[in-house]
Amino acid sequence: MNVNIYRIILILSIILVLFGVIFNFSSQNGEKSGKLSKQITIAITKNIKYIQNLDSKEKEQVLRKVEHIVRKTAHFSIYALLGLLLMSLMKTYKLKEIKRIGISFIMGAVYAISDEIHQSFVPGRGPMVQDVLIDSLGVIFGILICIAICKIIKMIKGKRKENN
Repeated sequence: MNVNIYRIILILSIILVLFGVIFNFSSQNGEKSGKLSKQITIAITKNIKYIQNLDSKEKEQVLRKVEHIVRKTAHFSIYALLGLLLMSLMKTYKLKEIKRIGISFIMGAVYAISDEIHQSFVPGRGPMVQDVLIDSLGVIFGILICIAICKIIKMIKGKRKENN
């Protein structure tokens, strides 16, 4: 595939899809966001007998803790995907690996910061330094996944060349 087409696909995926999804989630007011998290938490825990057999007060406490984990895992995961895509885009440029990593990380972290600032303007929401840290760790994880995948692909291609 032509490198320019690949770049365009990655850029559109990053801007239109990921930034759009993140912006949309961050635009939800506190009530709507909380309701979505609660629905996901209930769906995840509905078949866990231990939780379902708790009395209502204990069950509510456990569900609140699980919901917190669900929310933070969502932050981490979507930013890991962002890190993966940013690093994939940087791999299309002839740069030293450390520069690719740095640019990908800075872009992801800056977007995480801007996302938290955006949330300060949404009713019932607010910026959290903890979320920026979780998002940034997600970006790093995505970058590392991209590097690992590229090394595996390179190793497979090298073995194919040896066998031919």
